[in-house]
Amino acid sequence: MDKKTPLVEMKNIHLSFGGIKAVDDVSVDLYPGEVVGLLGHNGAGKSTLIKVLSGAYQADSGEIYVDGEQATINNPRDARAYNIETIYQTLALADNLDAASNLFLGREIVNQFGLVDDDAMEAETRRIMGRLNPNFDNFSSPVAALSGGQRQSVAITRAVYFNARILIMDEPTAALGPQETEMVAELINQLKADGIGIFLISHDIHDVMDLCDRISVMKNGKLVGTENVTDVTDDEILSMIILGKKPGQAA
Repeated sequence: MDKKTPLVEMKNIHLSFGGIKAVDDVSVDLYPGEVVGLLGHNGAGKSTLIKVLSGAYQADSGEIYVDGEQATINNPRDARAYNIETIYQTLALADNLDAASNLFLGREIVNQFGLVDDDAMEAETRRIMGRLNPNFDNFSSPVAALSGGQRQSVAITRAVYFNARILIMDEPTAALGPQETEMVAELINQLKADGIGIFLISHDIHDVMDLCDRISVMKNGKLVGTENVTDVTDDEILSMIILGKKPGQAA
C-alpha cells in the first residue's frame, strides 16, 4: 500500500440532529499502520463522526474515501465490506461463551457434516491469539471470567481475524488497570506493525500520547485541528479540548 494514499479520508462531513450541528464540516484521515486519536469533551462530536464511518449514522453531506476510492457507507454491513470494524466500549461479547466461540460467533467453522467444529475454532483462535497476544492462555473459560484486558484482546482478535484494515476503538483502556492497559497497548502496536489503521476515541490524554501518532481534537461539532503527537504538549492538547485553540494560537 502506498503510504501516501490514506486508508480512510472523511471529507467535509456534516451531520445535524434536529437543527443541532453534531458534526460541522469535519475532515480527518488515517494512514496504514497509524493510530489517530479523536479527542474532545462529551458532545464534541467525535463519536458521532466515527459512527458515520462505521455506518451507524449517515452524514447529511460530505464524502468518505477508502484507499483513495469514494466509498458508500449506509449501514454497518457496508462498513464491514470496506474492512472497517468497530470495537465499542461494551465489546459486544457473549459472556457465557469462551474465546473461540466469541471469535467465530455467527461465522462458525463447520465440519463436513455441517456440525460446528469446536476443535478447529479453538486451534484457529490459539494461532491468531498467539501472534497478537502471546500471553493469552485462558481459552476454556467463558469470557465473563476474563479480565478487562483479556476481553479487549478477544474483541480485537475477532475484528482482525475477519480482515479489518481500519479499526475504530472506543475508549479501549477505560476502566483497565496499568498492566491491562499495557497489554492493550502491545496489541495496538502489533496491529500497527501489520499495517492496520486505527481511530482511537479517548478521554485520556496520557493514553493518546502513548498510543497515537496524531490527534484530531473536536469541540462543539467542529474540528479544532490535527497535530502530530510529538509536536504538542499535554497542556497544548488540553487547550485544544477546553478552549478550542490550536497550539500557538493567541487566546
